[in-house]
Amino acid sequence: MNNNLLITVEHLSRHYGPIQAVKAVDFELRRGEVLGFLGPNGAGKSTTMQMITGNLAPSAGRISICGIDLLDNPKAAKAEIGYLPEQPPVYRDFTVDEYLNFCARINRLSKDKIAAAVDNAKQRCGLTEVGRRLIGNLSKGFQQRVGIAQAIIHSPAIVVLDEPTVGLDPIQIREIRSLIRELASEHGVILSTHILPEVQMTCDRVQIINKGKLVYSDDISNLDQRMRATTLLVELRNPPAINELQTLPGVTQCDALGDNRFRVHHSLEQNPAEQIAEQAVKQAWGLLALSPERKSLEQVFVEITSSEQAHSHPEEHAA
Repeated sequence: MNNNLLITVEHLSRHYGPIQAVKAVDFELRRGEVLGFLGPNGAGKSTTMQMITGNLAPSAGRISICGIDLLDNPKAAKAEIGYLPEQPPVYRDFTVDEYLNFCARINRLSKDKIAAAVDNAKQRCGLTEVGRRLIGNLSKGFQQRVGIAQAIIHSPAIVVLDEPTVGLDPIQIREIRSLIRELASEHGVILSTHILPEVQMTCDRVQIINKGKLVYSDDISNLDQRMRATTLLVELRNPPAINELQTLPGVTQCDALGDNRFRVHHSLEQNPAEQIAEQAVKQAWGLLALSPERKSLEQVFVEITSSEQAHSHPEEHAA
C-alpha cells in the first residue's frame, strides 16, 4: 500500500428507510493533506463522517483506513482515526488533565506513555496552562481545543473534524483554523463544514456534497481559478453606444449598470481589457475604472449545486 494514502472510500451509500442520505460517494485522503468536505446543512456531511469513523454502518460501499478494511477489521481501522464530532464529547465536570488521561486510557495507550501523550496533546492544542481547570468553566473555544486534543491523543494517522468552528468568535475561529493547518504536518485531516471561507482558508482540496451526492472534487487552487469570473467592470466618463463595446474582440455580451458603468462579459480565452483601454484613449471615452470581476465562493457554490440539481432533475426544471 502507498503509505501516504490514508483513506479510500468507494461507492459509499447510506439509506434511512426510503431516503438515501449518501449516494455512491468516492474519495481519497493522503498524509499531510487537509480535505474540505463542504455542503449545505442536511447534505449528508455528518452521515459520511460517521461512516468513515465507524460510528454508522454504510448501506453499501467500502472504506479502507491505512489499508485496513473498516468493516472487516473495525478495531484496527478505528485505532488510526481521531474524531471530533459536531458536539464535542467532553465531560464538563472533569478537569482537562483528567479528561485527556481518560481519553488516553480508552484509546489503549500503555501506562508508561499516557503522561507524554497528554502533555503533547495539550501543547499542540494550546491547553498547557488550563490542565487543572474544569472543562465546564472553559470558553467554547477552549472546549473545542479539548475536543481536538482528545482526537489526537493517540497520534492517529487521520483526524476527522465535523464543524469544528461552529459557535466560536472570530478570534477563536482564527486560532482553530491555525491549529488545523498545524495538524496536517503529521496527520491527514478531513474538515467537514458548511462555512465556505473555512475551506478556502484551511484546505488543500475541496469536495462539495449536495443532497447526498458528491458534485465537485478538486484542488483548492482550481477552485480559486474558477472564482475568477470572465467579466470586467468598466466605468467611462463619455461612454459610447453599448453596441460599440460589444463589437470589441473577445466581448460576448455587455450590460449597462447605470451611472456610465458596464459589465463586459468575455470569452475565457480572450480578455478584452487591453482593447477597451486603447479604445478609451483613442475615442476619448474617459476611462475611470476597469477591473476584473471576481466571483464569490458563495456564487461558485450555488452554480455547482444548482447545475447539479438541474442535471439530476431536468423534468422539474423544465416544468
